Amino acid sequence: MSPYSIFAVITLIIVVGVGVAGYLYGRTQNKERYEASLRAEKENSERRLLEIQKQQAEALHEARDETARFHSTIERETTERRAELSRQERRLQQKEENLERKIEILEQRERKITARERALEQVREEIVEIERQHLAELERIAHMSEETAQDLLLERAETRARAQAAQRVRIIEEQAREEADMRAREIITLAIQRCASDQVSEAVVSVVPLPNDEMKGRIIGREGRNIRALEAATGVDLIIDDTPEAVILSGFDPVRREVARIALTKLILDGRIHPARIEDVVAKARQEVDTIIRDAGERAALQANVHGLQPELLKILGRLHYRTSYGQNVLAHSVEVSILAATMAYELGADVNICKTAALLHDMGKAIDQEVEGPHAIVGGEIARRFGKSSKIIHAMVAHHATEAEPQTLEAAIVQAADAISAARPGARRETVDLYIKRLEALETIANSFTGVEKSFAIQAGREIRIVVKPEEVDEHTANRLSSDIAHKIEESLDYPGQIRVCVVRETRSVDYAK
Repeated sequence: MSPYSIFAVITLIIVVGVGVAGYLYGRTQNKERYEASLRAEKENSERRLLEIQKQQAEALHEARDETARFHSTIERETTERRAELSRQERRLQQKEENLERKIEILEQRERKITARERALEQVREEIVEIERQHLAELERIAHMSEETAQDLLLERAETRARAQAAQRVRIIEEQAREEADMRAREIITLAIQRCASDQVSEAVVSVVPLPNDEMKGRIIGREGRNIRALEAATGVDLIIDDTPEAVILSGFDPVRREVARIALTKLILDGRIHPARIEDVVAKARQEVDTIIRDAGERAALQANVHGLQPELLKILGRLHYRTSYGQNVLAHSVEVSILAATMAYELGADVNICKTAALLHDMGKAIDQEVEGPHAIVGGEIARRFGKSSKIIHAMVAHHATEAEPQTLEAAIVQAADAISAARPGARRETVDLYIKRLEALETIANSFTGVEKSFAIQAGREIRIVVKPEEVDEHTANRLSSDIAHKIEESLDYPGQIRVCVVRETRSVDYAK
């Protein structure tokens, strides 16, 4: 073996020995460290255990203290509750004792009330018996049964109640009438002040003056040819009598009468009077009257401040210039009603345009009522409908007389009132003797138709009716109701201008003679 190999083996042995020694040393060191760490962990565990035991001891001590305090609190509360229960028991016992005493008192009162009720029942039975005896005695004395007496009492009570009701109604009506009259006077006075117009009574005849009486013969013509031609062309009757220097034109159609008047006047001025000339002059007169009618309609619309009326409607309106009603010119009346209605509508807050338009056209049916059948209010409403007027205007026109329709709007009531004001004011209209007498007779007939009326008298030209009643049938309160009933019956039955005063007179006289 070479020295190099030996050296290598020795070196290897030395290295292995050093490695084994190092391993053994390291293992020894690791063991010591492990044992040291075990000892440290054991010490830590013992220390932690001691701390835990200490904490457990402290917690146990605190729990014991808390338990002691809880027990103490429970005992205190239990003691207080027992004391409170004892007090409540004592109060309940006192209440029970009080209730027992009250029940006893109530029982005593109930026994007393029962005794009193029995006593009252006996007294009631005695009263019933006494009443029965008294009733029998009263029936024997009065010779009247109980039912008859009750009927008599009810009748008296009813009479008294009616009297009180009539008195109350009269008071209420007087108050309402005073307030309404005051306001109505203000409005009507203002309306009349703003409308001051003159009315001229007109008739159904026209008089044409002649330059001399010889002109009568020329108007008659040979064998009456001229007068027949003139009557045939105009539709008017010519009356030639002993009236000096005058010819009378008679006819119910005012337009035809005006055409005849103008034509005859022109013929008289011209001097040439024969049938051919008459026809020519009448045609020209008719054109002239048409122009007058159109101008009258436009002038009336301008006076009433009503705009937007169609020319044909103005022409129909202008025909009223030759129409009269009770001597009152209808066109002038229509303008006056329009002005009155506009003023009243402004004061009452109504539609002024509807009121003044309907008022101006309200009598338009009279312009053609001789050509069309039916009341003039209905005819006028139909004309307005054909010319496209509103339903409110048509209703106000139709309802200006309550006989055709009742006013359903404020504007219709205003037009009706304005028409009555214009027709009823003094001097506006005149009546014939026959109509006047018939109205007086109708007033007295209505008054005499009521029970208890002895006689009646229409006085003051039919503006008042005085009624004498039988005092044994009509008492004071019934007289008040009777005057109201008669007034309503007159309003429903008659047409009249203005108002009629109903005066009921009840007079009792006691007469004796000293001997």
